[in-house]
Amino acid sequence: MKTLIQVQSVKKHYQTKAALKGVSFELKSGEIFGLLGVNGAGKTTLSSIIAGLHPPTSGDILFEGKSIYEDIVSYRGIVGFCPQKPNLDLSLTLEENLLFAGRYQRMKPELIRARTKELMDQFHLHEYANEKASVLSGGYKQRFLIARTLLHAPKLIILDEPTVGLDPHIRRQLWDQIRELKKSGSTILLTTHYLDEAEYLSDRVCIIDAGTVKTIDTPDNLKKLHQMHRLEDVFIKLLQESDYVAK
Repeated sequence: MKTLIQVQSVKKHYQTKAALKGVSFELKSGEIFGLLGVNGAGKTTLSSIIAGLHPPTSGDILFEGKSIYEDIVSYRGIVGFCPQKPNLDLSLTLEENLLFAGRYQRMKPELIRARTKELMDQFHLHEYANEKASVLSGGYKQRFLIARTLLHAPKLIILDEPTVGLDPHIRRQLWDQIRELKKSGSTILLTTHYLDEAEYLSDRVCIIDAGTVKTIDTPDNLKKLHQMHRLEDVFIKLLQESDYVAK
């Protein structure tokens, strides 16, 4: 598969804390790439840097071979970022939220209307179109956040903990929708600490711990290599090895 994104030796320091310590990997076009780690491992920091929202302290992000910082505004136009915490305007209706998002992406009004109808159909949100975002349940709110992320048909979709705190059956529904995005040709960076989610959805996973990459491979290869039946068991083993080395 063609390389879409290259993360090159990315470091991020916050005052005296090093959140990322030289992370490197490639993201292939059309894959779901799972970014795994415990809370505080650096997942959200890294995903926000790849989204172009925050600069690294050092290192670079390449999109199709060119640094995103050569034209960060254009790069942001090809990225769809779904944040971990809902950031909807609760005073606006769902349609108004999408209209605002489309204008932010400099889309033409007729295209915004067409995409709004398409996404409302795709995510079964029509009955809430003229309702304020505040009326949505957690599952529907997350569903709408993903719909908003897709409004401008981004080449790269970044989902930061998209199912955290949701009921199991709602999580499964979102999993199916994420798989449908891949079938349509989307490239997806998925950050999660749910190992069953990563195993079910990801073509490859990257496990990071304390700002460094522990391993990158397919879930099946990792299970075979470590002679484990579940990706969760591999994850725990690698973190225990890290704790042992640190001591």
